[in-house]
Amino acid sequence: MSETMAGTALAPVDDETYTRLAAGTALPIEQALVWADFDEVVPGREHWGRLAFQAGGEVVAVLSLTQVDGPAGVRYLWAKNGPVWLTEPTPELERALRERLVAALRRAAPRVAFVRLHAHHAADDLRDVLQGITYDRTVVVDLAREEEDIFAAMKQQGRRAIRKALKDDSLAVAEETGLDEAAFAELYDVLVETGAREGFGPHPARRYLDMLRTLGAEHARVFVVRREGRVLAWALVVVNDGEALYSVGASNAEARGAYAADLLHWHIIRTLAAEGVTRYDLAGAGSERFPGLNGLTQFKTKFEKNVTEVAPAWDLPVAPARYEALERGLAAKRAARRLARELPGAARRLVGRLRGRGGAADAPAAAPSDGGPAAQD
Repeated sequence: MSETMAGTALAPVDDETYTRLAAGTALPIEQALVWADFDEVVPGREHWGRLAFQAGGEVVAVLSLTQVDGPAGVRYLWAKNGPVWLTEPTPELERALRERLVAALRRAAPRVAFVRLHAHHAADDLRDVLQGITYDRTVVVDLAREEEDIFAAMKQQGRRAIRKALKDDSLAVAEETGLDEAAFAELYDVLVETGAREGFGPHPARRYLDMLRTLGAEHARVFVVRREGRVLAWALVVVNDGEALYSVGASNAEARGAYAADLLHWHIIRTLAAEGVTRYDLAGAGSERFPGLNGLTQFKTKFEKNVTEVAPAWDLPVAPARYEALERGLAAKRAARRLARELPGAARRLVGRLRGRGGAADAPAAAPSDGGPAAQD
């Protein structure tokens, strides 16, 4: 037993015990009991179990784990937004929990290659996530204030955008929770458009519909801005234990000039605050470690000037040799994709060199440079 593990224990708990231990602490939706219902309908996923971590004779953290069966038979566990700490998570406590978890999984779940979980403190047993987006800063709007105080605390540009949108009589914003599959198709089209513009591929529509159905109207809320019936912007917000998280959203080209996204989130803020929800997490902001999210920060800080430090996700290898093989395989796949993008430019350069030597007089002329990365190599 390592020194950090001394005086600690990690044990499975049933739903009733888990709920009792977490009482008084706001559970992220992914760590709540209801999330298991969603896990059960997503192909390749299922709820794995719930654990309680003790230190000094007291339970100091709980976590709920989803089993994910990825391609090529790779299996891992995902404690999204967990562990949930019931006390201050020191580096020593975080490491002790991880060491207990790895030891238990090597005995009970030998097929698991790694665990993805959140940690406040970087450590040598943690790795950057192989794939996916994580963040260590976010924007949280405090809803436990009067509406006028929330509005007054926003940035001036945010207040100005909302006022302009509110004066536009062609815009209508409303909650549309409970919409059917046909109605969601219109929202999904906007999501596809957003993905094409921003460079991401959304899940199939069925994934979002399953989330809405299994989580139910109590936990999964949909808000939409329309102009003359057309969808301009929408958001899916998940709510649990009096706290809300912006889960997914989209807006089309028309939305930008109409300030539809500003109006959308202001409506969400007003609605949730009126219902007694205390926090609205806008889910991620850029930082030195994750600069790819910097483009989102300017918009989100319209609603709250300050950013909040949060624990990012990490990979915790359980089977180090298998995890390293995954790293190598993914690196090779990324290199192949990069090469595929660069090949057209490389071919043009080769033709140009051959023509310059007079060795390919009958070769077609090289295409003009497009000024992209491949042309500049």
